[in-house]
Amino acid sequence: MQASGSASVRHTYDPAQRGFHWVMAAIILAAIGLGVWARLLPPGGGIRPQLLDLHKSLGMTALILVVLRLAWRAMRGEPAYRQQPDPLTHAAAQAAHWGLYALMIFMPVTGYVFSGAGGHDVSWFGLFSFPVVVAQDKPTSHLAQSLHYYGAWIIGGVLTLHILAVVWHRWIKRDEVLSRMWPAS
Repeated sequence: MQASGSASVRHTYDPAQRGFHWVMAAIILAAIGLGVWARLLPPGGGIRPQLLDLHKSLGMTALILVVLRLAWRAMRGEPAYRQQPDPLTHAAAQAAHWGLYALMIFMPVTGYVFSGAGGHDVSWFGLFSFPVVVAQDKPTSHLAQSLHYYGAWIIGGVLTLHILAVVWHRWIKRDEVLSRMWPAS
């Protein structure tokens, strides 16, 4: 793919794309960790409410960032490969990436519905609360809770496969896949 306004071919994601990737990776891993920690604590007491507020804040931040990230990706596209991967590897990578994008939307949306339908605010780091646009409804809240719970297992599995694929590409295949997400040298 040609970089805008340049005759040279771009082989790494641009700085904004790399920034979205690494910031969102940190946010998502932190949100997962906080969600697991909160789930292990008894409901209503101790630090659980604060953990859940932080978990929700990170989730809503990820939702906003993924929308911006997808818009930026649509404008910038992907960098060219120096050596095109085989069709099966490329198809698997595309499926995994689009699956992760879908999960990055699905998880905060189900969390938002779970909270809003359950009568709970979705605060953003205590600065403001997102408007609740779903009716308070226990069956809807329970359904969203189940979807959020199982989605957490799915995103955990897909992220594990993503990390294992990076390891495989970097240390077994020794190809350029990881270097595409690092700054150009």
